[in-house]
Amino acid sequence: MALLCHKQMTKIDKTRISIHQTVRGTYSIFRDSYGRKYFQIDTYGSEDREIPNKISQSLQFDEETALFLIQLIKKEFEIK
Repeated sequence: MALLCHKQMTKIDKTRISIHQTVRGTYSIFRDSYGRKYFQIDTYGSEDREIPNKISQSLQFDEETALFLIQLIKKEFEIK
């Protein structure tokens, strides 16, 4: 599990890329004890895993990082 912080994200240029297979994902919204809201994405890996339906990766975003990612995605995909 990882809580992403936009202040620690930088763009890198990769020379070797591969497109991954699609997997099932879920998301959830929750608040901490201070009332701060978080957005979490869980991925479940491929169907042929040793333990099917086990969470493979979890990424959490606080509101500030979510807003940063929204703007970044709009910019990189040229969405108005």
